[in-house]
Amino acid sequence: MSTTAEIICVAAEWRTRPEHVDTICRLMQEAAAAVRALEPGNLQYVAHQDPKDPTHFLFYEQYANQAALDAHVASTHYKELIGTQVVPLLSERNVTLYKLLA
Repeated sequence: MSTTAEIICVAAEWRTRPEHVDTICRLMQEAAAAVRALEPGNLQYVAHQDPKDPTHFLFYEQYANQAALDAHVASTHYKELIGTQVVPLLSERNVTLYKLLA
């Protein structure tokens, strides 16, 4: 079992063009459902959309430890939904990792 000190938090900030907003929203709902169903090491996976700029997204994720994050990135659903379908539609992508302060 992981300790609180091992929890990895991910903040991913994305931007897309207006014509891709609906597609990004749909794909992120699919990704969130897959993560929650298939990744026991995922503690939280929450998607946000800026109400003032619908092309701007923020995703907050928590993983039990590095192995859980590695499993997420290696998963088939991540590679297909994010790598193959989402990333080509983004104009900007920033991902920052944090440690949880208990």
